[in-house]
Amino acid sequence: MATPARRRRVVEEPSATPDFTIITGLSGAGRSEAAKCLEDIGYFVVDNLPPALIGKMAELVASSGHPLRVAIVADVRGGVFFDELAQGLQDLKALGIQYRILFLEAADDDLVNRFEATRRRHPLAAAGRVVEGIRKERLMMESLKESSDLIIDTSGMSPHDLRDRVRDAFGASSAQSGVQVSLVSFGYKYGLPRDADLVLDVRFLPNPHWVDRLRPLPGSDPTVRSYVVGQRPYGEFMRRLRALLDTVVPGYVAEGKSYLTIAVGCTGGRHRSVVVAEELAEYFRKRGHPASVDHRDLDRE
Repeated sequence: MATPARRRRVVEEPSATPDFTIITGLSGAGRSEAAKCLEDIGYFVVDNLPPALIGKMAELVASSGHPLRVAIVADVRGGVFFDELAQGLQDLKALGIQYRILFLEAADDDLVNRFEATRRRHPLAAAGRVVEGIRKERLMMESLKESSDLIIDTSGMSPHDLRDRVRDAFGASSAQSGVQVSLVSFGYKYGLPRDADLVLDVRFLPNPHWVDRLRPLPGSDPTVRSYVVGQRPYGEFMRRLRALLDTVVPGYVAEGKSYLTIAVGCTGGRHRSVVVAEELAEYFRKRGHPASVDHRDLDRE
């Protein structure tokens, strides 16, 4: 996966009060890698803490007087996982401690390949059948996924790609106002991103692919950008899109949403979607919302 235009944010000092991140999701989707990345940027990470102890952990952190950012890796293997996690989150609310849930998932084929490569047994697999274990876990985790603050689909990602995505989402101080935005340009012929909150289809714009001199150039090239921006529908589309975002984004912030993933798609993911994603990143930054850009399919033919 190419990430030539991904922006890096400077790691800031932790906020004055502790905040918690719950790292969860499907086995094999990258929970451990995400935890390592958070540890690298200053989080105190606890792997597989029983959810029933989250409240006690929070009390210890709060009483220490140190403004820690804490990440807890939790999985579904415990039979009372969901009841304990719900109580642990209630304990955090009672203590006035901010928290968010990071949910990691991936396509079945990716998960199967990862288990085969590591020769690990899926924790819910009966008789070693990885596919059955994935199916069970996906069903069990569905409600938790729906209530998560940030979902990252690691399908096709390398560990390096995942670490970049986690840094983009968590590198800034949790006290920062606004919503943190991840923009992903993609090609429809390679499939939709599974973790998008909003999907924009820009295939209605004239395609630079059919212009011989532009076809080999990426959407980040100024010549391609000038072509796309210069098309008659482009300006009206962006004007209306900005007006829509001016309405919905403040609503997301008011509802407490911390992360927003917007996917912008064209046919191949190399030209039109790249231009629009870059312009949207500038739109969000001008309004005080940190924004990162990942051009998922830019290097595909």
